[in-house]
Amino acid sequence: MIVEICANSVESAINAQKGGASRVELCAGIPEGGTTPSYGEILTARKLLDKTRLHVIVRPRGGDFLYSPLEEEIMAHDISMAHYIGADGIVLGCLTADGEVDVRMMKRLLREACGMNVTFHRAFDMCRNPFEALEQIIDLGITRILTSGQAANAEKGIPLIKQLIEKAAGRIIIMPGCGVNYNNISKIANETGAKEFHLSARSVVESGMKHRNANVSMGGTVCIDEYSREVTDVEKVKAVTLLG
Repeated sequence: MIVEICANSVESAINAQKGGASRVELCAGIPEGGTTPSYGEILTARKLLDKTRLHVIVRPRGGDFLYSPLEEEIMAHDISMAHYIGADGIVLGCLTADGEVDVRMMKRLLREACGMNVTFHRAFDMCRNPFEALEQIIDLGITRILTSGQAANAEKGIPLIKQLIEKAAGRIIIMPGCGVNYNNISKIANETGAKEFHLSARSVVESGMKHRNANVSMGGTVCIDEYSREVTDVEKVKAVTLLG
């Protein structure tokens, strides 16, 4: 199995490498489903990852995948930045208001990728017709699709993931993601035929802060525990990679 770790920081990316992951998807804004990490985050990850491939998510905000011309311009610059830094690949996905792949926008952004490996992310799970979207993404020349099978998690999406792999017939990689872990990865692999898997393998790390003000929240209305954080766990990654 090829294991890709969704890394929410350089620390998580390093731990993914220590655990034997083949690839990391570097993201910021995990509570929003992943947004583009900073220049400094990408540059530092590139310097420190020598065994594990570095892919960077390109997503200017949380929410839907219907992007304005201004957001398209931002994404184009972010892709160019990732290429300049030396990322091995990018992860992105753009849709139309009708839930179809935005082929025009994807073509424009792929030109900025300059041959980098490309994954169409879980915007795919919001497509109106997954089989039409599959063909459009194949025609674009994209390497893989990250999907939960349009379900709440990849285990529940096994039936569609299996169908997609059969329909793809080797023309593109279908990579299950969302809720994939040590306990279910073998089941998903056996029932779908998938060879690549996307997971986070994180554990909670307590803050080192001794002084704490429980009356103030930096997130405003967003409820986040500001005195703990989740970091990719080396041992959890090892447990999964050893299965392969």
